[in-house]
Amino acid sequence: VQLQASGGGLVQAGDSLRLSCAASERTLSRNVMGWFRQAPGKEREFVSVITWSSGRTLYSDSVKGRFTMSRDSAKNTAYLQMNSLKREDTAVYYCAVGVSWSEEIYTDENRYLYWGQGTQVTVSS
Repeated sequence: VQLQASGGGLVQAGDSLRLSCAASERTLSRNVMGWFRQAPGKEREFVSVITWSSGRTLYSDSVKGRFTMSRDSAKNTAYLQMNSLKREDTAVYYCAVGVSWSEEIYTDENRYLYWGQGTQVTVSS
């Protein structure tokens, strides 16, 4: 599975962006797709995850209420709508796919098998 992340850019604080993650093949119902981010000098951290079959989501506390993750099964694409962006949201954002037979949601990056190349999000004040 190849993942293509896109939609990053340079925005001002308070603005919105929508990231996309397109999978090269049909994302199966047992998969979960997650977004992670890595800021300069920091470790990669969990942002959000969605179960492909039911659309159940989970968000990190730092983005809860501002970011919304969704998926379009017909397009094999997941989205991350980011509103009210803050400077601390500046990072390279990665999407990833993992396998979850029981609809378990993963926040641990080690549970994800396939990764996209990342897209840069820069938020200026």
